[in-house]
Amino acid sequence: MGVKRRNKLSAEFNMSSLTDIIFLLLIFFMLTSNMVQITVDLPKSESKTVAPSDLPVMLTIDGKISVVGKASSKESMERDIATAVRNSNNKDNATVMIVSEVGVPWKDVHQVMKIASGLKVKAIIATAPTTQKDKS
Repeated sequence: MGVKRRNKLSAEFNMSSLTDIIFLLLIFFMLTSNMVQITVDLPKSESKTVAPSDLPVMLTIDGKISVVGKASSKESMERDIATAVRNSNNKDNATVMIVSEVGVPWKDVHQVMKIASGLKVKAIIATAPTTQKDKS
């Protein structure tokens, strides 16, 4: 009587090499995501109305910052905005207007927005007016 041998193929998939590849991709994307610089141009607007704001924050491309017309720095900007909000005539409805030049990094604009949010005041971004050349 002959004994039949059954050749059974393993249907298992070895996942160890796949997890190594996933971890390497994760590390690669984490390292390269910090190197990406986002610059956002001001949006164009056809509106003729100007939003009321008593707290303008100006950001220039060369890194200069002014809060309510007074020079500031990235380190003291939060303190300067908080002082301006406290000294504002309209404390309950204070609005920070962010005026930035074209080419200012988005992280600088975002930092001002985070400061305004932390102080529980509204923040708006100034828009560039649409010219006749933009419309055509």
